[in-house]
Amino acid sequence: MSSWFSPLLFLLAGSTEDQLRKQVEFLKAENEMLRKRIPKNRIFLDNDERERLLKLGGAIGRGVLEVITIVSPRTYQRWQREVRNGKKPTKKMGRKGTPESIREIVVRLAKETGWGYGRIVGELKKLRIQCVGRTTVRTILKEEGIHPGPQRGPGTWHEFVTTHAETLWQVDFFSKPVVTKTGIKQAFVLAFLHVNSRRVICSPATFHPNDEWVVAKAQSFLQQAEEADLSVRFLVRDKDFKYSRRFDAVFEEADVTVEPTSPRSPNQNAFVERWIGSIKGECLNRFIGFGLKHLDYLVEEYVRYYNELRPHSRKEDKPLIGIWKDEHDPPEGDVQIVCHSRLGGVLKHYERVAA
Repeated sequence: MSSWFSPLLFLLAGSTEDQLRKQVEFLKAENEMLRKRIPKNRIFLDNDERERLLKLGGAIGRGVLEVITIVSPRTYQRWQREVRNGKKPTKKMGRKGTPESIREIVVRLAKETGWGYGRIVGELKKLRIQCVGRTTVRTILKEEGIHPGPQRGPGTWHEFVTTHAETLWQVDFFSKPVVTKTGIKQAFVLAFLHVNSRRVICSPATFHPNDEWVVAKAQSFLQQAEEADLSVRFLVRDKDFKYSRRFDAVFEEADVTVEPTSPRSPNQNAFVERWIGSIKGECLNRFIGFGLKHLDYLVEEYVRYYNELRPHSRKEDKPLIGIWKDEHDPPEGDVQIVCHSRLGGVLKHYERVAA
């Protein structure tokens, strides 16, 4: 029993008839004040609530007509007559609600396509769903927090990446200090990553990533991508000053659209940025580079390991190129797990071989 209800019973038990009448008048006035603050003028009760009021009112008698405020006294008397005559409760007022299955279809179409409510109504009619009009669809979308109008403009960056993943590449520089005869110098490598397959193509390292060098590496990349049968239609790069106009022109001549990222938005180049983190964390940070040839060797070994030997969760733990040696014909009987290492044991991969 609630904390406020018990004191009320004790108060009523110790009250005289005159005091009870005053208390009822007070509660009735309080109820009227609360009703004035309810936005809706009419309150619709379900059948259980109506039966409860009739049961409680039957104990009061005709005096209930002086107390009831949630409906008019005439409505309450009609309820009493319906009960005496054995008449079933009237149906709930208002239109029948839209089935939940249709609401789910409307919300699904809006989220998957970005269509406005008018286009959704047409699609529903094509699906032989004729009972839903434009106003109903518009109301459903508003209730679900979806703007009823169609989505305009180019869409989000995520939508762009998802739509063009098959032909979309990302490019970025990474660097590493290497030891030379004249001291320690910063060497630069240009990495291209195919978003859909995650395959990587890296350029040889250089100390001077000038205009001529980036142009030559752009041309070399296009040739390697063609040999690997990987389409290039879009290239995403950041706003690094090392990307010259001639660099972009190489791709424009090959009918490739270069898409610069927004300022301070590394997430727009996230795939190649993540790969650079992998090659540094798994390989380069564990070595001291001695000249450009040594750095090229480290990068080439890691790229080959990454593309051919490293399992990738995006490809169900398969390699980016080819298949595992024993995927179709796994060894029978006793097998041994053999470890193969590269770069002095820094990179490891394992194979099953027959005993």
